[in-house]
Amino acid sequence: MATERPFPTVKPSSRSYTPGTYPSTDFESLDGTKTHIRYGNKRVNATLQLGFSNITDAETYEILENYREVNSVYDYVTFSSSNGTAGVGSTNLSNYFQEVGSTLKWRYSKAPIVTSSFKGLSNVSCSFVACLDSP
Repeated sequence: MATERPFPTVKPSSRSYTPGTYPSTDFESLDGTKTHIRYGNKRVNATLQLGFSNITDAETYEILENYREVNSVYDYVTFSSSNGTAGVGSTNLSNYFQEVGSTLKWRYSKAPIVTSSFKGLSNVSCSFVACLDSP
């Protein structure tokens, strides 16, 4: 069973979020009649991208270690106001990210990208996708 792994307490310098879509299919018959079928009331494939500028090697290691731990057994990542949602100006928006994470499970969509910027400092980019797992 997948368990939650908190993201390290490194504050992002940039964040990009896409809320995802509802699973659905469009059907079109030969006479032009269209039918739209929606398969549920929960959005899927929400994406979250976090950017970290000029963080220390120790903080970079924490992120890479979190990626290894999460993907070694297919766990999922949780965010709180001390890490992924840190710096969001609105409490409502910060709570929204956490609420989405309670119904959907955040997983890395690809490995973090690390770019060295100066001796002992790096820029890191992390990409996540929210998955709707069965109970």
